[in-house]
Amino acid sequence: MEIGILGAGIAGLSVALALSKRGYSPRVYERRTGPATMGAGVTLWPNAGFVLEELGLLQDIAAVAGRPVAMHRQDAAGNSLGGIDIALLDQMMGHPTHTILRRDLQAVLLDHAAQAGIPVEFGHRAVAIDLDAGGKAVARFENGASIRPDLLIGADGRMDSVARRFVAGDNTPVYQGFVNWVGVAQGESALVDDIAIQDYWGAGDRFGCVAVRPDLVYWAAAQARPLPGAAPAADMRKEIEDLFARWPEPVTRIIQATPAHAIRLIAVHDLEPLHTWSRANVLLVGDAAHAPLPTSGQGACQALEDAWHLARCLLGTDGSLDAALLRFAQIRGPKTAKLAEQGRVFARGLFATDPETCRIRNERAKASDPLRDVHALAAGWAQGLPMAGCTDGTPTDSVGSGSLYRL
Repeated sequence: MEIGILGAGIAGLSVALALSKRGYSPRVYERRTGPATMGAGVTLWPNAGFVLEELGLLQDIAAVAGRPVAMHRQDAAGNSLGGIDIALLDQMMGHPTHTILRRDLQAVLLDHAAQAGIPVEFGHRAVAIDLDAGGKAVARFENGASIRPDLLIGADGRMDSVARRFVAGDNTPVYQGFVNWVGVAQGESALVDDIAIQDYWGAGDRFGCVAVRPDLVYWAAAQARPLPGAAPAADMRKEIEDLFARWPEPVTRIIQATPAHAIRLIAVHDLEPLHTWSRANVLLVGDAAHAPLPTSGQGACQALEDAWHLARCLLGTDGSLDAALLRFAQIRGPKTAKLAEQGRVFARGLFATDPETCRIRNERAKASDPLRDVHALAAGWAQGLPMAGCTDGTPTDSVGSGSLYRL
């Protein structure tokens, strides 16, 4: 079966690797002229660790990633709001958590794609998908090329997905009321005390930093603002320094250790859950199918889960492509929709500006049970995977089940 994949991000490359391991010969087409580096870094939680091990990637990921031991929450004055014992979460789920720069994750995926002989064609921007006379999809590229594979996989992102427009008839991202400034800080000496995730909550603003090494930290500064105000300032680093000047250390230290030219501003959008993930022989995966907010903590992890499940579905439905695509959507739809909604709910509380609402949010966070939160995360994130995790019905909507994690 000839398989074409639109997009060489985390979803597209992990799907290509998973299918290659099952004996397929996918070909990847990327709109950009080089590897995508949107965002600063990602946290690969234990459910992602399971998939990475299945794909033979875990050892190479570990070589360039950090192993966080905990996630700590504080308010803007430095008061503790509790946290998550990541070491316990890893033990409970049976796989490790890693923090990694996005560029390093991309490099590992591309290296393994090259080792597997998977062609990755850059500079192929899809502009349209049409059905031919036989009802098979034809993808047409800006450079004049076109492809007509047996299966066309749309992994072309949340903001301008040609595949999503073809499948769903609409591709309108939804602005969720806040912006992220993202960057990577590197110091000559340690910027943080340990390999951990630090999450600082204000009123309508937030700062999160994730250590890969003590001297290498990726971060996101966020603020609630209307979309017309989401344009970048002339000096973004000064804007962020001024906004977070009175926040606890190491916030100022991390901002100052980031090259000004490397800071990016992102107006944060997500997408409404889909009722259908495929049309004809076109299937959506990754952000094109289920783009959650960064507050879900699961964007990259769910892209990896897509890869693992799709490879199994294609081999497990007696050769029927229609049945395989339907089965894949039935498996992936409920979990990804729930995570997307959790990300939205958490964002509404996180970026509240009313002082009383923020006070109640913080008090709830301080009062949460850390062990229960770990169980909740394990239960939700292990769902649908043959891995360890809490299976006692613990709810997955506690305050600990959504946080920073992807920057």
